[in-house]
Amino acid sequence: MRPSTTRVKTLAGWGGAVLCWIGVWQLAYWWIDQDLLLASPGDTFLRLAQLLAQGETWGILFGSFCKISAGFLLGMGVGVLLGILTAFFAPARRLVQLPMAIIQAAPVASFVILALVWIRGTNLSIFIAFLMVMPMIWTSVHQGILSADPLLLEAAHAYRLSRWTVARVLYLPAVLPYLLSACRVAMGFAWKAGIAGEVIAIPQGAIGTQLYDAKVRLETVDLFAWTAIVVILSVVIEKLLTRGLERLARRGSRERRKTGDPVRP
Repeated sequence: MRPSTTRVKTLAGWGGAVLCWIGVWQLAYWWIDQDLLLASPGDTFLRLAQLLAQGETWGILFGSFCKISAGFLLGMGVGVLLGILTAFFAPARRLVQLPMAIIQAAPVASFVILALVWIRGTNLSIFIAFLMVMPMIWTSVHQGILSADPLLLEAAHAYRLSRWTVARVLYLPAVLPYLLSACRVAMGFAWKAGIAGEVIAIPQGAIGTQLYDAKVRLETVDLFAWTAIVVILSVVIEKLLTRGLERLARRGSRERRKTGDPVRP
């Protein structure tokens, strides 16, 4: 089967699923029959188009995107460093494991309320996204390093390969599958937590503020339209991030095939 045919069938399948759920949404709207409780798909899509046609909307999207992405990248960087540290030093793992478990178990609202005491509302989404991402990335990197083949590591040590070669050829392929999976989940959590932080902090010119205002004014259509924007952005960014990491993994695999297996004589 040609790749183009497979892609068309995949898109058709997803399109059918989306249309099915839109139909369920429309039936629920007819059954409830109260615009205040549930907006119709038609009104929501019309309002979505109106919002996207406004320059102010794109400024709001860009502001929230930059802050949440900054928190995601910061959490990813710190998580990778901590994962490397705890994988090679047991005392560091025991020291880091408890706060990570607390961060993962505590509700997002608790961190948002506590953080408002020390952090300005405009920067709160950065901190919340960072907190949500860091434990996931730390866990994935830590487990990925520990999953490296011990026999290959012994062979690399016997042939006295440099640390950079061992890291690039043995540890990186072991970590990438874990990291790719964690990034997919972490990006979704970063968006959810970042927007939740904006809803509570109500900074100026943010997606969460628009959701809060729509709720206060009982503008259900606006609430659904902004929620749709958040979902669409989350899906698009997740796909772009996943493709970037997959491309990095393929490039690393091609380089290893060109250079051969460095742990064999």
